[in-house]
Amino acid sequence: QVQLVESGGGLVQAGGSLRLSCAASGRAFSRYTMAWFRQAPGKEREFVAAISWNGLSTTYADTVKGRFTISRDVAKNTLYLQMNSLEPEDTAVYYCAAREGSELNSERRWYPYWGRGTQVTVSS
Repeated sequence: QVQLVESGGGLVQAGGSLRLSCAASGRAFSRYTMAWFRQAPGKEREFVAAISWNGLSTTYADTVKGRFTISRDVAKNTLYLQMNSLEPEDTAVYYCAAREGSELNSERRWYPYWGRGTQVTVSS
């Protein structure tokens, strides 16, 4: 199993940047495909980005492509999400998720491990 703890959320003005981190503990972090999801008030939790176990493959939701970058540092057991050109529509709780296996799934049902989330608020 793996335990996940997100950090780095906060309040930022539109056009600004934030970097989220997800610290992982437990066994074999390097074997897990990792992802970020987000959930805005009154909305379903949605996929943001995913990264392969070796960091060589990534995929993004169309809404964040070109603005967000997912990365991982295996030595530090940490996942990152660099968010640039933030928009009010990016306001949500952001969750880190993990799954064994190599596929970059965008559906939440494939991820058995979740953090508790970190709030990101973008003001206009």
